[in-house]
Amino acid sequence: MKDKIINFFTDVSKEMKKVTWPTKDELKESTNVVIVACILIAAFTYAIDMIITQLFKGLF
Repeated sequence: MKDKIINFFTDVSKEMKKVTWPTKDELKESTNVVIVACILIAAFTYAIDMIITQLFKGLF
């Protein structure tokens, strides 16, 4: 059991050395893309909700 745990962490260490980490500028750009996408999706959802709400108010 101990050997399996040691082997696991050894493998994790090897794999983490293969990872290409983003630069600070790439990370900032990706963060901005995510924030803008979230705002657009929220605005779209709000607009659809308002339209459906108005339709139901007109029916009742």
